Amino acid sequence: MSERVIKIGLCGFGVVGQGVFNHVQAKAKALTDQLGAQLEITRIAVRDTKKARDFAVADGVVCDDPMSIAQDESLDVVCELMGGTTLALEVCSTALKSGKVVITANKALLCDYGPELLKAAKDGGGHLLFEASVAGGIPIIKAINEGLVINSFSSIYGILNGTCNYILTRMANEGLSYEEILKDAKDLGYAEADETLDVQGIDAAHKAVVLAYLAYGRWVPYKDLFVEGVTKVTQDDIAYAKENGYGIKLVAVIAKTRDAGKLYITVLPTLVPLKYVLGRVDGVFNAVSVRGDVVGETVYIGPGAGRDATASAVISDLVDAVKTLVCSSKNEKVPVFDPVPRCGCDMELAEPEEIESRYYLRLLVQDEPGVLAEVASRLAAYDVSLASVSQKEVAEDASQASLILTTHMTTEKAILDAIKNLEGYECVDAKPFMMPIGNFED
Repeated sequence: MSERVIKIGLCGFGVVGQGVFNHVQAKAKALTDQLGAQLEITRIAVRDTKKARDFAVADGVVCDDPMSIAQDESLDVVCELMGGTTLALEVCSTALKSGKVVITANKALLCDYGPELLKAAKDGGGHLLFEASVAGGIPIIKAINEGLVINSFSSIYGILNGTCNYILTRMANEGLSYEEILKDAKDLGYAEADETLDVQGIDAAHKAVVLAYLAYGRWVPYKDLFVEGVTKVTQDDIAYAKENGYGIKLVAVIAKTRDAGKLYITVLPTLVPLKYVLGRVDGVFNAVSVRGDVVGETVYIGPGAGRDATASAVISDLVDAVKTLVCSSKNEKVPVFDPVPRCGCDMELAEPEEIESRYYLRLLVQDEPGVLAEVASRLAAYDVSLASVSQKEVAEDASQASLILTTHMTTEKAILDAIKNLEGYECVDAKPFMMPIGNFED
């Protein structure tokens, strides 16, 4: 009996698309032997059909119309690897409504239009797979969906952006400024020409929204997240971290409040104690810590981006797509993935006054008598209690000083209100810089 041929269309043939094409071609026999079906990439959509590529493609395969691939009845699987959220949404929705399996690495698309895409899949009998959308080569979505399926989750903590982790690592190791390292990151291809999505925490926030849906069954609007990037981290912060046993990481927190069990999501530069694995993950690597009620804590570390890491995740979804299609061909119903029944309810979002942490504050103040006392008084007015105060010695004629403060446990609302008050104090010369101090234990 001849093997079934699964026909695949790629929408996008950049770094990731070419990686998928190369590895599917190179591992064709192994994949066929494993799956009992052949994977054939029969159509590829690109922006510029004349652009030189790293891999040769047969005549007639390449086109410049991704919608024609979404509408092609001969295709079983459509891989959306274009990026963006306009044409990509149209392509994915069209393919899903026609019953195809759609694979995407597009976290921004999922963050903004996840519910609509999943509805299109259910209505049309298609399937939406998105392993490559979060943490690159780390199979975190498969871990949550399958390996940890029996668990209810109290928390997920993640380093989800390799660019930010690379910058912070080099700042710590080499004593260079953010600006110096960003230039190198661009030269090395670790940062885009427009680095905003990465360094402002937006990319990590998109991924956090996806993880929150998988773990808790709720799509949280991006605008409702507390997000800050790494652009304001300085060598003063790095020095404090080193002296006190911390690493500074951009950490996505997806967790339930201890008392009320409400959901909150933040993406913030964070002081992470080095006793935690996340505090020691360096370079362009990503890491995710997941705490479930059955298994306890599991930690996943790996490359978070790049051609091969992301292609690996896309091909993992391709393998699942083949299994789904072969199963469907035997008239067996294959359900569309939906985490909501496992989660049990539509979780409430926590208010800032319900989110607790310790915090680190760096203030640039006028070097005058009484300033520290006034700062402490203003913090106390919002029930923010100081745990430590440090100041580098300055010259006798200095006009400014840098204060570094840490707090006892307080609420997100209290610290933000206190910072707003300090911004209005005439002796504070710049906007205070704040980081939570990570406590990754239930």
